[in-house]
Amino acid sequence: MDGNLKYPVLLVHGMGFRDGGRLCYWGRIPAKLEENGCRVYYGGQDSNGTIETNGEFLAEKIKRIVEETGTPKLNVIAHSKGGLDIRYAVSTLGMSRYVASLTTISTPHHGSRTVDQLLKLPDFMVRAAAGCSDIWLRLCGDRHPNAYEVFRSFTTKAAEEFNRRNPDAPEVYYQSYAFVMKHVWSDLFLLVPGFVVKCVEGANDGLLTPRAAEWTNFRGIITGNSGRGISHCDEVDMRRRKFTRKQGNGISDIVDFYVGVVRELREKGF
Repeated sequence: MDGNLKYPVLLVHGMGFRDGGRLCYWGRIPAKLEENGCRVYYGGQDSNGTIETNGEFLAEKIKRIVEETGTPKLNVIAHSKGGLDIRYAVSTLGMSRYVASLTTISTPHHGSRTVDQLLKLPDFMVRAAAGCSDIWLRLCGDRHPNAYEVFRSFTTKAAEEFNRRNPDAPEVYYQSYAFVMKHVWSDLFLLVPGFVVKCVEGANDGLLTPRAAEWTNFRGIITGNSGRGISHCDEVDMRRRKFTRKQGNGISDIVDFYVGVVRELREKGF
């Protein structure tokens, strides 16, 4: 029992980075959650594995946590592609009996129309880019990187098929959030992809639009109190600092958003 939170929290990261270590994917968020009475665990799956291989890894991780701690269930908070990885584990691999709630943060549930267009490029170019990514990520610790298949899983057609095969488990409480930047230059790290996505689809967080991220119990679009909005990197505290000192109805620090998510889960009895 974690304070008033009934079940521990499992954080499931997205693509391109890994959990844990000095450069933890989640920045200050885990420590803040622990300060607020949560026991926190990490997914630890490959940063660029397929949904299926990562889902299998997460299923084993969940079973191991349950066996080692004695907790009957977990509250899962997943960012970006991590939301698809865990949905596969829950719906296809039977982990719904161990998951009380699943909160997805900017997960491409409905795929990306921008990826649809990019994959019209010659296949050899896509495979070359994916191959370079796989080499780097294997050096960084990935066991089974497969960027080519990951890219293809983000198309709207692949997302539609994935959703058909992985419906929500009735015993799990789902909720989803989307974020947007207020300008394409709000996050220079995501300037190019954010500009491309804006031209193809509209407002986005540097990678994904709210249309892509909207799923069961959609909680809305979060922009924050700053003049720049919130980017895909900001969502997991990449900069390790507040967005702004300005106060208002929105959030000024991403850690406060996660504390709020956990508070609401606690109020729902999770």
